[in-house]
Amino acid sequence: MDSFITFDPTGSVEAAAQECAPRVPEIKGSRLAVLNNTKWNASKLLRQSVAQMEELGAKFDSVNFYDKHHFSSDAEPALLDRIAAENDIVLTAIGDCGSCTSSCVNDGIQMELRGLPAAVIVTTEFEREATLQKRAHGMDDLEPVVITHPISSLAPDLLSGRAREVAPQALSIWVTGARPAAGA
Repeated sequence: MDSFITFDPTGSVEAAAQECAPRVPEIKGSRLAVLNNTKWNASKLLRQSVAQMEELGAKFDSVNFYDKHHFSSDAEPALLDRIAAENDIVLTAIGDCGSCTSSCVNDGIQMELRGLPAAVIVTTEFEREATLQKRAHGMDDLEPVVITHPISSLAPDLLSGRAREVAPQALSIWVTGARPAAGA
């Protein structure tokens, strides 16, 4: 009789807890880094989100745009160091598939470890992936911005609605570390 090998796919992840960066006391006067992961529609969503935040009254000292090499890879450490040196808060997108969600969350964690509060945009379909990724790195308190799926395959004229979802969440996360309560 042939023998069989059975693999158990369950397991546990153990990671040392890591603290998020201190929140900024207010948005006014902050230098905003916008980290585009170069996925289709990411740049448009990020620019419309910044415009939406400014419509809500956010007065940034500066808005600085950065692109990373590929959406499925983590940003290069030198780029993250540069962003940390030139800014106070960071907005990054988009996580609307498996690898780009993991990379966006990893970039957000690295920015938090460099002292910048990060607002990481992921979609509803990949919120669970974002939770698992931040937990695997011991940063359970990193709160993502969660917006309606999809983004990368969305018609450009529909992105403004997604930007309106981003703006209040990002503004709250940078100051409080949490998304605004429903109905707030």
